[in-house]
Amino acid sequence: MSWKDHLPEVRGKLLFDEPLAPFTWLRVGGPAEVLFLPADHADLADFLRNLPLEVPVTVLGVGSNVIVRDGGIPGVVIRLAGREFAGIQTDAEAHRIVCGAGALDAAVARAAAKAGIAGLEFYAGIPGTIGGALTMNAGCYGIETREVLVSAWGYDRTGETRTLAVEDFGYSYRHSQAPADIIWIQAVFQGRPDDPAAVAARMAEITARREQTQPIREKTGGSTFKNPPGHSAWKLVDEAGWRGKPFGGAMFSPLHANFLINTGEATAADLEGLGEAVRADVKARSGVELDWEIKRIGRGV
Repeated sequence: MSWKDHLPEVRGKLLFDEPLAPFTWLRVGGPAEVLFLPADHADLADFLRNLPLEVPVTVLGVGSNVIVRDGGIPGVVIRLAGREFAGIQTDAEAHRIVCGAGALDAAVARAAAKAGIAGLEFYAGIPGTIGGALTMNAGCYGIETREVLVSAWGYDRTGETRTLAVEDFGYSYRHSQAPADIIWIQAVFQGRPDDPAAVAARMAEITARREQTQPIREKTGGSTFKNPPGHSAWKLVDEAGWRGKPFGGAMFSPLHANFLINTGEATAADLEGLGEAVRADVKARSGVELDWEIKRIGRGV
């Protein structure tokens, strides 16, 4: 008998040994021991309260910024899918947006534009969910989550509700000091009033720029490395000679040298191995340490 034989009763779905590659943009990785798709907030909270604390829990959004290793993920993987976790409400008078952590960043940007709320246009250029944006202070083109976030709430590992104001997150570049065990459920953002057409036009510029400069139609995972202070990660990768250079089934995009690509049949080991090879070459060549922005989770084989 194992912990998997005594899981709490749920109203959502519990899937065993579920392949995770289809849930990630890079399309690699082994299975989850257990994948839990909660029906709603209460279902998730009850499950966490009754799940033994020694069972590890991992949250997976749309998998746009993650490499799941080939050995899969031990414990329970939780995926917040459906309207209950992805709802978006706008308050045009207060210029605020309340949205679920499972909402796509781009959907939040579109809802803000429609309501004449400016300030969240940058989310149109980020391929992920609000939960991920909260966790890593996601941003692009000079704007970050911390500049528009008011507060967020979620459940900790024991199923208790935790609410944090933006100042409680301790945000820095692509990093948060918020407790790592909080599963974010909902966030409140503050924008400013503007003409919906003007907001939409700025979003269109961001989208066009992204399409021209990033391999968005490939199996990719967004920016691979954080920009080191005073440097551009893509330039360091390019100068080290890794732009478009195959490594197993992986390479860094010829279009943007900070984007990892699964060229067809890459394994997670190919992708992570390429990243580590590039980090070593860049360090040897320039003395600069590249830090991963893509999260690598799970176990190898």
